[in-house]
Amino acid sequence: MRTADTRAKVRDNYRPSRDEILRYIAENPDRAGKRDIAKAFALRGEDRVWLKDMLRDLQDEGLLTKERKRLARVGALPHVAVLDIFGRDADGALLAHPTEAVGNGEPPVIAIRVSRGGNGPTPGIGDRVLAKTFPTDDPAGPAYTGRVMKIFEKRTDAVLGVFRVLKDGTFRIEPVERRQPELVVDKEFQKGAKNGDLVEVEPARASRYGLPRAKVLAVLGSLTSEKAVSMIAIHAHDIPHIFPADVIAEAEAVKPATLAGRDDWRELPLVTIDPVDAKDHDDAVLATPDTDEKNAGGVIVTVAIADVAAYVRYGTALDREALKRGNSVYFPDRVVPMLPERISNDLCSLREGQDRPAIAVRMTFSADGHKLRHSFHRVMMKSAAKLAYQQAQAAIDGAPDDTTGPILDAVLKPLWDAYAILKRGRDTRQPLELDLPERKILLKQDSTVDKVVVPERLDAHKLIEEFMIQANVAAAETLEAKRQALVYRIHDSPSLAKQESLREFLQTLGLSLARGAQMRPNQFNGILARVRGADNEGLVNEVVLRSQSQAEYSPANIGHFGLNLKRYAHFTSPIRRYADLIVHRGLIAALGLGPGGLTQDEAERLEEVSALISATERRAMAAERDTVDRLIAAYLAERIDDRFDARISGVTKSGLFVQLPQYGADGFIPVSTLGGDYYIYDETARSLFGERTGKGYQLADRVEVRLIEVAPMAGAMRFEMLTEPKPLPGSKRSFHKAKGRARASQSRTGSRGRRR
Repeated sequence: MRTADTRAKVRDNYRPSRDEILRYIAENPDRAGKRDIAKAFALRGEDRVWLKDMLRDLQDEGLLTKERKRLARVGALPHVAVLDIFGRDADGALLAHPTEAVGNGEPPVIAIRVSRGGNGPTPGIGDRVLAKTFPTDDPAGPAYTGRVMKIFEKRTDAVLGVFRVLKDGTFRIEPVERRQPELVVDKEFQKGAKNGDLVEVEPARASRYGLPRAKVLAVLGSLTSEKAVSMIAIHAHDIPHIFPADVIAEAEAVKPATLAGRDDWRELPLVTIDPVDAKDHDDAVLATPDTDEKNAGGVIVTVAIADVAAYVRYGTALDREALKRGNSVYFPDRVVPMLPERISNDLCSLREGQDRPAIAVRMTFSADGHKLRHSFHRVMMKSAAKLAYQQAQAAIDGAPDDTTGPILDAVLKPLWDAYAILKRGRDTRQPLELDLPERKILLKQDSTVDKVVVPERLDAHKLIEEFMIQANVAAAETLEAKRQALVYRIHDSPSLAKQESLREFLQTLGLSLARGAQMRPNQFNGILARVRGADNEGLVNEVVLRSQSQAEYSPANIGHFGLNLKRYAHFTSPIRRYADLIVHRGLIAALGLGPGGLTQDEAERLEEVSALISATERRAMAAERDTVDRLIAAYLAERIDDRFDARISGVTKSGLFVQLPQYGADGFIPVSTLGGDYYIYDETARSLFGERTGKGYQLADRVEVRLIEVAPMAGAMRFEMLTEPKPLPGSKRSFHKAKGRARASQSRTGSRGRRR
C-alpha cells in the first residue's frame, strides 16, 4: 500500500525508487503487472516508458521474475500455490510448506489463515491445500500467510505392502515405502492373499506390545506383475483411481445427445487417426481444397472434437470427480481415466459409423499456410473410418488396405496436401524443434516388460499434431475476441538465470547464444542446427531442453514460447484433460451454442482451477515416470553384473546418472567409485573432471557400465563405470577456467569431491 507521503510525491511527478517498486511487488502479488504498478504510482506517458526499462533492468539483475503477466521477487512463492500443512506454531496456528520446491534454499513457512465464522474450508495437520499466499513483514515469523481456497481429498488409511508368509506360517506385510512399519496379519484377515502378492491393507491401532496388526482389503496381484507396479505409483502419488458410486450412477444415467440444436455433419467424411491401441477417439479431421478464387491454392481444414460438455455439466458429481483428477494418467498396462468409461469410451468416443456430438472448427488457410479465418460449430457427426497412424501412412506411401483404399483419393490425399500447406506456416513460425525421441514400453502377455522401442515419427503423427495446434489457437483467439474467460496453455521463455547457464555451457563447445531478455525459439533452433549430426548433438538437445520453463495452465496469457504462439489453449482432448473441457464450455457460452456453457461461478474460479490442474498434470507425469523406472528395474534385476551401453543423463557433485538407451531407464554411479583421481564438479560444463589428469565425464557421453545393484520397489539401479575418463572438450585454458569455477563454487559451499 502507498503511504500519504508517497501519494503526495506522485502528484509531484514522482518516480518510485527501485526499493519502492520491489516492496510494492512483494506486498501486492495479485496486483503486480506492469499496468498495476504504473497505476499504483500514477505513472503516465514517458514515466511508463521509464518504468518498463526499470522493470527490465530488475529482471536482468535477477531481482524479479515474470510469472504469467505478473512480476514477482525471485524465489517468491506463486500467488496461488499447493501447500502441505505440517504442524502448528506456539499459538496454535497451522503452518505449511509449499508442495513444490521454491528456489534453492530451505522451503518457506506459511502461516495458514482460517476464515472467521467457519465460512471457508477448515484444514488440519496433514492436509494438502490450494491457497492464496501473501508475504509478511515479520522477520521473526513465517515468511508468508496463506488463505485456503480448497482442501484436497484426504488419503484413506489404506496402505500398500507385500504379503509375506513366514516359515512359522504367520503372515506379515512388508512395507512398500520406508516410512511404513512392518505389519502382522491374522489368518481371518488374509482374504486369499498369497506369498509375494501386492496387497492393500488397513492398519489397526498399534498395541502396546509387538508389531501393529492389519487386515487385507484387496489383493492387487503378484509383485512381479506390471499392474502391481503401476498401482504403487497410483497410491504413492494420491491419484484417484476408483470412481465413487454417485459418479458411476450419474454416468450410467446419461442419455445420448440428439440432433436438436446441432448442425448435421453426418455426411462429412471425417476420420479419426490414432495410435493402434487407442481405446477412445476424441478428434476427427477432414481437409478439402478451398474453391474460393480469391484463395487460390488454399485449403479448408476441419477438426471435430468430442462434445464432452454435452454430458459433463458444471457442479455435477461427474464434473467434481473430473476436476479432482485433472487429467487421465497413462501407464504401460492401464489408463486411469478422467471420466468413467460410459463417457470416455462410449458416448464421447468418435466411433466409426456411429452418431456422436462434437464441437468442430472449420479453418481456412492460404497457400503459404497462413490462417485467414475460422468458425466454430456444434454438430452431430459420424466418423467415416477409424485409422491407425501407421495404417494411414502406409496408404499414402502406396500400400492401402481394405479400409484406406476406398478413401485414399477423396479423404487421405487431401489431408496430406493440407498438411504440406500448414507445414509452410509452421516453418515460417519456427517453433522450438528439439530432437529427443520418446520411448514406449511393450509388454508381454504376462504384463512384464518385453522390450522398449522408439516408435517411428511419421508424417501422420505430424499432420494430426499440427491440425490440433491450429484448432487450439483458433479456440484461444475466439474466446479472447469474445472477452470470454478461459484457461490458456502457457509456456514462459527461459529465465535469465537459465539463459546465462546455457550460454556459459555453449561457450565450452565454441557455440554462442545471443543475449537479451526477449529470446525467440529460432535462436535455439539455430544452435540445434549447428550441431545436427555432430557427436554432441544429443548433449546440446538435452541441455537446451533443461533450460526451458515448464508449461502450465493459467487464466492470464503470456503466450506459448515453445510453439512460438501469442495465444494458445487446450481444446482438442476434453476426454482426458479438464482444461479442454473448460475451453469447450467457454466456446459454448461465448458463441451461444446451447446448454453446457461456462458459468459465472466457474469463470471466477479459473485461477484456482488452473493451479489445481497444473498440479495434477505434474502428478501424472511423476507417477508415469516412477512406474517406468520400477518396471525396468524389476526387468533388469536378474542381470546383475551384465554390461550395458549407456549415456550420461545427469552430472552432480555426488556422481553420475546414466541412462540405458535401449530401456530408457536411469541408474547412478557414485563419484567415490570413479577411480583414483580427485574429481571436481563443473556445473557450467555439466561434467566431472579429474584434478590431476583433467580427464573426466560429461553430460550425454556414451559409456559402458556394469549393473551392480537393483532395488525394484524403489525403481533404483546402481552401476559401475567401465569406460575410462576422456579429455574434456576445449583447450587447456578452458580446463583451467573450469577448475577455477569449480574451486570458487566449493569455497562458497564448503563442498569438495572425495579422494579415491
